[in-house]
Amino acid sequence: MKKAFVFFLLISFAGFSQESKKTIFGTITDGKAPLKNVAISVNDAQKTVFSDENGKYSIEAERNDRIKYAYQGFKTVQIRVEDVTRILNLEMVIDVQELEEVTVLGSNRKSQKVLALEYPSNPNIIRTAFGYLNADTAPGNIRFLSSEEIEPIYVCILDLLRNRFSGIRVQGECSGAFGPSLNSAEFSTNQEGRSLNDEGFQGLGSNAGTGINSNLNQGKVFIRGSLSLTNPRSALFDLDGQILNDAPIWLDIRNIKRLAILNNFAATTSYGNAGAGGVIVINTISGSPKSDKIYDRARLRNNFATDNLISQNDLKRNAPVYLTAIRASQSLEDAKKIYEEYRPAYSAYPYFALDMQKYFTERWRASDFANGILANAAGQFENNPVLLKALAYQLEAMGDYEQANTHYKEVLRLRPDYLQSYLDLANSYRDVGKTKQAASIYTRYSYLLQEGILKSDSTEFANLFEREYNNFLLLEKNNIVKGTQASDLYVAEEDFDGTRLVFEWNDSEAEFDLQFVNPEKQYFMLKHSLADNANRIAQEKEFGYSSVEYLIDSSLPGSWKVNINYLGNKSLTPTYLKATVYYNYGTFAQRKETKVFKLSLKDTPHELFAISVGSKLAFNN
Repeated sequence: MKKAFVFFLLISFAGFSQESKKTIFGTITDGKAPLKNVAISVNDAQKTVFSDENGKYSIEAERNDRIKYAYQGFKTVQIRVEDVTRILNLEMVIDVQELEEVTVLGSNRKSQKVLALEYPSNPNIIRTAFGYLNADTAPGNIRFLSSEEIEPIYVCILDLLRNRFSGIRVQGECSGAFGPSLNSAEFSTNQEGRSLNDEGFQGLGSNAGTGINSNLNQGKVFIRGSLSLTNPRSALFDLDGQILNDAPIWLDIRNIKRLAILNNFAATTSYGNAGAGGVIVINTISGSPKSDKIYDRARLRNNFATDNLISQNDLKRNAPVYLTAIRASQSLEDAKKIYEEYRPAYSAYPYFALDMQKYFTERWRASDFANGILANAAGQFENNPVLLKALAYQLEAMGDYEQANTHYKEVLRLRPDYLQSYLDLANSYRDVGKTKQAASIYTRYSYLLQEGILKSDSTEFANLFEREYNNFLLLEKNNIVKGTQASDLYVAEEDFDGTRLVFEWNDSEAEFDLQFVNPEKQYFMLKHSLADNANRIAQEKEFGYSSVEYLIDSSLPGSWKVNINYLGNKSLTPTYLKATVYYNYGTFAQRKETKVFKLSLKDTPHELFAISVGSKLAFNN
């Protein structure tokens, strides 16, 4: 059976690779006016077409080709062609680059003395317990986070790491984070007087002499080897030269000047065997050498969300004319008449069928009539995974998990090389109570990765999938394996306990800003656009996923808000965003709520929903 499925996949992939060329067309602007003579090429080939005086163009391409758009003075854009790609309307962004003063040196290797002098002005230098480290010349890749990039929305270091760095696993929560305060004198950078043991330092994890209550050291961070079936070594923390085995959750993150993750063995060799799990280096503002440079820290104090958002009523006033008309109907019969009135004009518009199905189901509980609308429009959804996902999202939000499951199966058939297809179907099987089928999809995905049939994403989606799979084993293992064998099934300890938010969108070309506002009205912004996060979008399309998670522990209770500013997609069609909120995540009291939003009005920041941590989700309808 396994060989048969692999053979089916190979045939599917071969079919995709043999797909004939298709014409991609669209309009290119600078946000205000059309751009003429934008150079457009496929896979960096020499053959180039140019946009005309109206910004319009057309070019032939195949699935998985990369179309490149280049225009002097604007950021170059590359877009991967997908199975549904036909129209690509592009808004190019001016490329603003700040040139720093260039100093020519005889060698790029600098002494510790020179690095110490450059430290206040060079954000790529971090001060470790064993000297200064320059990311520009250090071996391997070092990930940095500066004070300007640290939002005060985070409660403690665990919250910060969990939400700002992909590819790592964070265990623990911020409870007790407001215990003893940091005494900068106790975290001196002075190397003298430290008694070293065989691994390079004394009192690892004991916090000897720091005055910190060891009971608060409950957080662990895993940088390397985060698979569920392994037990990796946690990362060390180097805080202003003080070595800690546990996360300093008592540290005020507003006091962080710089943070660096040392992930490779060459960069952590000074820490000995204890650094085998990687090292997280933190330089604080109070523990850093003073300089003549003036730092503007207003952003740390004034990062507050405003209330000037578009209301839901305003959004409804901008709804399509057929929705405005049918919402005014006073009876089911009146609604049916209005539907028949608008159907001829909109029968070829699939979003009309989606809107009508939702309206008749939710407003009048007329499920049979609503399903008839979908049946009449079935041809528009056939072989279109983007529309099928929108329909599946909508059915899930209505509690019709069986029909949603049918559409997720079809999406996997159409997109067997997309990682998201497997996770969607596995979760859908969980919703309909078919745990063995869900387990089969989870394991099938893992097998295809091992065989190299699917490409592996080692950062964003890999962590999300692992979290889902481990949660499935935790809550459903008694339904997967019967009898005493269930207790023998290994399940990794859940690294998070709180409220988990997962966002998924049906169109990979969708661009938006998601804003998370904490109870103190401070916010964090996730920018999902080519202008701000082109690499992330390219990675999503490379591996075939369109989802992100956000974790809220119980350290900051109260009302959280999620706002959005929709920036559109390349085909100028609506995007469907699914938000799933898991309460008491990772416990046997876990429950979830799902809501789907149709995003169509661009550049209109508005509230999606509000959530009270520890209580029922409050959606704005």
